[in-house]
Amino acid sequence: MRPETRSFYELAVRSAVRAIAGDLDEALDLGALARPAALAPLHFHHVFRGLVGETPLELHRRLRLERAARQLIDSDDPVTQVAFGAGYETHEAFTRAFRQAYGAPPSDYRAGARAAASSCRRPPATELAARSGVHVDAGPCPDPWFPPSEGALAMDVVIENLPERTVFALRHVGPYASISSAFRSFGDIAGPAGLFGLPGAALIGIYHDDPETTPASELRSDAGVVVPPGTSIPAGLTAVRLPAGAYARTRHAGPYSTLGDAWSRLMGDWLPRSGERAANGPCLELYLNDPTTAAPEELLTDLYVPLA
Repeated sequence: MRPETRSFYELAVRSAVRAIAGDLDEALDLGALARPAALAPLHFHHVFRGLVGETPLELHRRLRLERAARQLIDSDDPVTQVAFGAGYETHEAFTRAFRQAYGAPPSDYRAGARAAASSCRRPPATELAARSGVHVDAGPCPDPWFPPSEGALAMDVVIENLPERTVFALRHVGPYASISSAFRSFGDIAGPAGLFGLPGAALIGIYHDDPETTPASELRSDAGVVVPPGTSIPAGLTAVRLPAGAYARTRHAGPYSTLGDAWSRLMGDWLPRSGERAANGPCLELYLNDPTTAAPEELLTDLYVPLA
């Protein structure tokens, strides 16, 4: 483990936190935030979430809500104006988000704060719980708190040098969570073509875009199978080349719904402390058993991130 690599990522993330907190009215540009870390946005938001405890977008939204709460206490601005300032297009959307965060709609929160002030009671809190310790009311933006390193490398990760591979795939455009529909359509082609019975065939998901900066309707992923060289491609599928190189791999045991947490640990906890750096390229999921026959808790998935 090379401590200087963790420091490199921490410095980049601290800089990004200060940039976000320093101008809450500015739209997020994850590409610009990721550039100092020499990471693709897809990888940077995993690293950021693992270190800070929330993604850049979640941090941005939380700080805007904290600022809105302070506005409700300190000003007579109409709730609709506060909502627009917090980045919400409608009063209703703001009210839903505010109630979820503070347990009361904005008007009731304001009334409670003023009643507390007139009776010398403690006003309602404006700070929302955050592992990072970064809040709107904290004055100059503090450096985020990062968890200590103890146990961070306990995640079982191996580095593999993989050869170039060919994947026959069906492109899915849309939310990553709905890639299962692409796998069903893929199976309708790959099964009759005998692809699943080929030597070394392995079902794989390839994820190309950062779900935080790319609209869900535009996310690109591929549902496919790794095939031996020289295999003839069936009509309706596309050949995708995965370049040779080093990859970090960890195995996730459990339902597919918890894969996001595994990615967060891999990219946010393990990678910054490992001495390795992620390369630009898609993230991969290799599915080792059949979800139609295995119980959710028995599913095994290998996660791969390309290394520079």
